[in-house]
Amino acid sequence: MSTVEQRPKTFLDKFLDFIEKAGNKLPDPAILFFFLMLLTWVFSALLSPIDFGAIDPRSGNELRVQNLLTGPQLAAFLSNMTNVFINFPPLGVVLLAMLGVGVAEHSGFINAGLKFILGITPKMLLTPILVLVAIVSHTAADAGYVLVIPLGGVIFYAAGRHPLAGIAAAFAGVSGGFSANFIPSSIDPLIQSFTQSAARIIDPEILLNPLNNIYFTGLSSIVVIAVVWFLTDRVIEPRLNANVIVDENLEDIPTMDKLNSKEKKSFWIAFLSMFILLILLVLWAIPQDSALRDPEGGLTGFGAPLMKSIVPLIFVIFWIPGLVYGFASGTYKSLKDMVASMSKSMGSMAYYIVMAFFCALFINAFTLSNIGSLTALKGANFLQAMDLPAQVTIVGIVILTAFVNLLVGSASAKWALISPIFVPMLMQLGISPDLTQAAYRVGDSVSNIITPLLPYFPLIVVFCQKYVKSTGIGTLVSIMLPYSLMLLVTWTLFLLLYWTIGIPLGLQATYEYLMAPSM
Repeated sequence: MSTVEQRPKTFLDKFLDFIEKAGNKLPDPAILFFFLMLLTWVFSALLSPIDFGAIDPRSGNELRVQNLLTGPQLAAFLSNMTNVFINFPPLGVVLLAMLGVGVAEHSGFINAGLKFILGITPKMLLTPILVLVAIVSHTAADAGYVLVIPLGGVIFYAAGRHPLAGIAAAFAGVSGGFSANFIPSSIDPLIQSFTQSAARIIDPEILLNPLNNIYFTGLSSIVVIAVVWFLTDRVIEPRLNANVIVDENLEDIPTMDKLNSKEKKSFWIAFLSMFILLILLVLWAIPQDSALRDPEGGLTGFGAPLMKSIVPLIFVIFWIPGLVYGFASGTYKSLKDMVASMSKSMGSMAYYIVMAFFCALFINAFTLSNIGSLTALKGANFLQAMDLPAQVTIVGIVILTAFVNLLVGSASAKWALISPIFVPMLMQLGISPDLTQAAYRVGDSVSNIITPLLPYFPLIVVFCQKYVKSTGIGTLVSIMLPYSLMLLVTWTLFLLLYWTIGIPLGLQATYEYLMAPSM
C-alpha cells in the first residue's frame, strides 16, 4: 500500500479531489472549530435584533437568535467552559471505551481475533459483513463509533485492503445508516414519542406503537448494506488506492501472519473469558426484576441502566479478555505492563482531546445561538407554505432534514422542533404519522457522515490519521460524500416504493389513511 494505482480520473474523481483539496486548505480541525465558534458569535450578534416571526412549537415562545456577545453571555461562556468540555457527550464515551480496547489491542488479543476472523471470512464478503455489524451496533448506543469504525480500518489493513476504505464503510453503516436496523433500539420510542405528541394536534386519541417504523428500518438495512458495499468496493477503495498512500512503518497494526500455537491457545482462553462475561450479563438481565431494567421492566429504553452502562460494559468486556490474553501469551509480565497499555492508548487520544475541547465549545455556542433551530423551523414552514403534492412533500421532508442535520445534530431535538409542523400537515393530506416519521429518519441519517458538527466527526479524522497522517476534514468529507448522496437518493426512492406497495411500516399502526396514496 505504499504506492498508488494509476487509473484515468473520472469526473467524480476530479470533483472529490476538489472537495478534498478545498477542505484540507482549511485550518487544522481544532483551530477550525475555534474560528467557527467566533463566527457563530458574530452572526448571533448581527441576527439577534431581527424578528423572524417564528414560534417555537416546543415551548410556544418566540424563537429568536440569541446574542452571544453580550456581557452576561461572555461571562457565562467563561464560567461554563469547564463543564461544557467535560460534559461533551463523546469525550467520556471515547476515553473510557479506549481504556479497555487499548488493553485488548496492545496485549495482542484484538490482533489474534482479527487474524481468526479474516481466516474464516471470504474476502469478497468482508465489506457487507463489516457494514452489517456497524448497523447492528446502533442497538448499543454509541458503541459503533468507538469500536466498529476503528476496527473497520484494522480489518481492511490486515486483509491487504486500504484501511481508510474500511473506516469509511463502517462509518457509513454506523452513522449514514443510523435509521437502518432490524433490532429495536432506544431511539425508536424516543422519536415515536414526539411523533405521537404532534399527531394528537389532529387526533387527541391517537396511539402509535414505539416500533411503528421497525419493518421499514429493518428492510432499509438491506438497502444500506447494498449501497455501501457497492460504493466501497467499486468507487471509494479504487479511488483511495489511486490517490492516498498509506503511511509506512505503522505501529500496532495486525498483519496476516498465521497464529502460532501459543497465540491460538491464548486467544481461545481470552475468548472464553469474554464469552463467560457475556453469559453472566445475559443471566443478570433476564429476570423481570433485574437491576439492569427500567421501572417498566424494559432493557432498551433510555432509562434502563443497561443502556446507560453500554460504554462501561465495553470497557470491561475488552479489558478483562485483553488482560487474560496478555498474561497467557506472555505479552504482559506484570500489571505494570497492562497500565502501560492503557497509558499508550490515552496517548493516542491526545490530539482528539484537543479537538474535542474546541468542538465542544463551538457546538455549545451554535446551540445557544438558536441559529440552527431557527433554520429548521423556517425550512419546515417554507415547505408547508409551498403546498406541494404529498409525494413531493415527503421527498422535501427528507431533503430538508438532511440539510438541517448539517446544522443540528441531535435527532430528537430536530424532530421535537419540526414534527408539530409536518405530522399534522400531512395527516390532513391522508399521510400517516408513521410515514412522516420514516421520511424524517431517512433524512436524519444520510448527512451525518459529512457534517463536522457530528460530535464524533473529529474522532473519525483521528482514526484515519492512524494510517494517513495527512488526513484532514476535507479528506474525510470527500470520502464520505458519495455515500451520503447515494444513500439520499436510493433510500428516498426505497421509501416511496415501500409506500406505493403498501407494506406496513411497523407494528400496530393505529392511524388509517384518509385517502389511498397514488403515485
